[in-house]
Amino acid sequence: MKKMNRFTAISMAAMMAVASLSACGSSSTPTATTAAAAETTAAAAETDATTAAAAEASDGKTYKIGVLQLVQHAALDKANEGFVKALDDSGISYEIDQQNASGEQSACQTISEKFVNDGDDLIYAIATPAAQAASAATTTIPIVLSAVTDPAESGLVASNDAPGGNVTGTSDLTPVAEQIDLLQQLLPDAKTVGILFCTAESNSEIQAQMARDACDKAGLAHADYTVSSSNEIQTVVESMVGKVDVIYAPTDNTIAAGMATVASVATDNKIPVICGEENMVNEGGLATYGIDYYQLGYMAGEQAVEILKDGKNPGDIPIGYLSADKCTVAVNQETADALGIDVSSVKK
Repeated sequence: MKKMNRFTAISMAAMMAVASLSACGSSSTPTATTAAAAETTAAAAETDATTAAAAEASDGKTYKIGVLQLVQHAALDKANEGFVKALDDSGISYEIDQQNASGEQSACQTISEKFVNDGDDLIYAIATPAAQAASAATTTIPIVLSAVTDPAESGLVASNDAPGGNVTGTSDLTPVAEQIDLLQQLLPDAKTVGILFCTAESNSEIQAQMARDACDKAGLAHADYTVSSSNEIQTVVESMVGKVDVIYAPTDNTIAAGMATVASVATDNKIPVICGEENMVNEGGLATYGIDYYQLGYMAGEQAVEILKDGKNPGDIPIGYLSADKCTVAVNQETADALGIDVSSVKK
């Protein structure tokens, strides 16, 4: 929590110091120590005057914000960090309750109910299952979501352009067609793509269909390989050996959290993995053309400030998307070397 009462405390301390000096009959010429103390007090007063002004600008209220993150992995962590940075940059005063559901839907529900019972002013829900749990828990507390591919398709808003209700946020819709183009650029001889995702996430099914369409357009054969939990990842990836030339893994939270396992099995069997986002590449995938989750979270934080500070209705704020210039190519050179793939031609 940011506190805005230092100015009052320092002012009282300064007045007590002046009173003490007067009572002691100090001379009209201050000593070096007294002069230094006065200078320090003046500097502190100036700093705290700025803080006090910021508090006044933020309407003097301390907001209670609950953050529900589905699972810990780098992309969602970045979306969380960006959100908090936007709050800090806005100058509002807030208390934040950070909660991680460790990938459990039941935990998402319990945490959401906690936020409602605590009377939070706003809930930030990171990833589709987290947002769905928060939305089911309240129709009155504003909810800002992030890392959700298609909020409307996932039943979270009436439409992405005009959400309605108490939910808005930012979409992590990735350029799936461009990612399949990158796949062909790096692997021109690939003929069959294994699409790897978790069936428990509607977010992933949407991207899987986009990948199927892109593969059809590119003349690539494709097959789905799905898991229902992280425990199945190794077995499913092993089942792909000898059947696919390349794996495509969208921004699926279960797969992202288990990316080290995916990459280990795939690389050992000389199967490259084209990923939905950069942090999955950092965990051993070959390459991606994707978005910046920190910027995605920052945008969500700006929406939260509009709701809390400016009084905007979340239902009137369209779902936000990162522009094409926020997408970048990322390549894991170590993985490329292990697979014997030349990535020097990739446009970064």
